[in-house]
Amino acid sequence: MSEERREIERTDDEPCEECGAKNDWTQDDARGEEWCNQCGYIRDAYQIDYGKDWRVFADGEGSSQERTGMPATNLLHDKGLTTDIGWQNKDYSGAAIGGEMAKRVNRLRRQHSRTRVRNSTERNLVLALGELDRLAGRMGLPQSVREEAAYIYRKAVEAKLVRGRSIEGMVAACIFTACRRSGNARTLDEVGMYSKTGRKEIGRTYRALCKALKIQVPPTMPTEYVPRFCTDLHLPVKVQSRALNLLDSTQKHASMAGRGPTGIAAASIYLAGILENNRRTQREVADVAGVTEVTIRNRFKEMCKVLGLNPDNPSDPLPDEE
Repeated sequence: MSEERREIERTDDEPCEECGAKNDWTQDDARGEEWCNQCGYIRDAYQIDYGKDWRVFADGEGSSQERTGMPATNLLHDKGLTTDIGWQNKDYSGAAIGGEMAKRVNRLRRQHSRTRVRNSTERNLVLALGELDRLAGRMGLPQSVREEAAYIYRKAVEAKLVRGRSIEGMVAACIFTACRRSGNARTLDEVGMYSKTGRKEIGRTYRALCKALKIQVPPTMPTEYVPRFCTDLHLPVKVQSRALNLLDSTQKHASMAGRGPTGIAAASIYLAGILENNRRTQREVADVAGVTEVTIRNRFKEMCKVLGLNPDNPSDPLPDEE
């Protein structure tokens, strides 16, 4: 039997209306029909084909042979479900439109763009999602984090948390929340550096957002910062792997509890660089991690103590105490 035909087993034992045969039906997806194998009675016709349409009607459509348009997204105020008039003054055949017809199309395009924003809520979403796209682009965040941040902002608008707060601060707080929930951690200082608001306002808005929407945010782990810090420091993969192994060996120790994750991650990278003979200075690591050199030194000594290494020369273990 070909791929376009398949046997259909009925669980309800529905007999054929003509010959009375049971469970003996064949469905042809190419014709959209279903018939009895005994007498040829067609039980169902004109069935809908839900597969892709592989026909091509114009040049350039070979790579986009789908029946549907772009998927719905939270990054647009209307979720991308409305009609959009293109800005190229061309007709269906590709010929340029000029003269009076071009003026009519421009007026139609202008009126259409105005009617897409119907009230103050949608106007707020247009401004906020534009700011979100700008901020996420400067931070280099992936599409999944942007979608999560836009979803959180929509929930904040529904809960009326935007009133009395700046759009920039609320957008930055949503991005910070989405980063923490997705495991793509960013610090408040990093978000505040690219945002138009300060660190304090972002933190205050973030706490109010989590409390009002009851968002469960997991604690940030030092391992979430190591890949990005190593990339910024141009360190090889072996240093990153060694730093992750050091964190696995020390993060559950009591002396590391309550420490800032960025400081612990920076100290593990500094120690891994020494052990792998690919050293970076404390100043270089501190600039990338956004912490002070004193913090790196303190976390470095604590980590060496847990691992039984000599802080002055980590390649040599500590001598046994008599």
